[in-house]
Amino acid sequence: MTIPTLIANTNSQKFRSQFKKSISTLSQAARMSEAQYGFDYAGINQVCGTDAATEHPDTVMSICSLLNGTLTGTTYYDNAADIPMKVKNTNTTYTITSNQMEFWGLSLSRMHAYVLSDGSIFLFSKTLGSNACTLPAGTLLEDNYSGDVGMNHCAGFIDVNGTSLPNKEVSCSSGENTIASNNCVVKNDANHLTDIYPVRIHDGIVEPATAAARYVLKTAK
Repeated sequence: MTIPTLIANTNSQKFRSQFKKSISTLSQAARMSEAQYGFDYAGINQVCGTDAATEHPDTVMSICSLLNGTLTGTTYYDNAADIPMKVKNTNTTYTITSNQMEFWGLSLSRMHAYVLSDGSIFLFSKTLGSNACTLPAGTLLEDNYSGDVGMNHCAGFIDVNGTSLPNKEVSCSSGENTIASNNCVVKNDANHLTDIYPVRIHDGIVEPATAAARYVLKTAK
């Protein structure tokens, strides 16, 4: 009984640390782009194009050009579903389990993806850039946005350990998984503290989009 507990604790600490690192990396990318090219996530004014892997922020203001201009060692996938994956030495394609993905009306085929240099994966809606990704100063993040405007499109996920399993969204062991509530707790067990984290992309930051993801970030060292 002790060994599974130790494994769960080790994995949970790894997931916490990597989520914090990925959030920092993607937020720093926005600040670097603002400093070097004059726009961050709020300044994105178009979706990633057919040549997204080579878009540059000098000529295009998309999230793909922003990441291309600020990050190194990344691999771009037009469809997140095309990321190669191996399970028990068998080649397959990337899949994740996520209630939030269904809630947002997304699927892997409706998201672009970047595999970052450390192996983590950043997935985001293909419609990101069709409206400005910005929140007025002092405005709190909401669980969802009604209508086909603004932050409705600025949605994504971070998979902190790449294609390795469990590929399952983090969840509350107690409380509600809504930002509006303040009672979500995520225990250090394999059923709840997992590797997929919903995020919102806006202004100069990437931030947790669910209460469970926010709890993990706040408790990360």
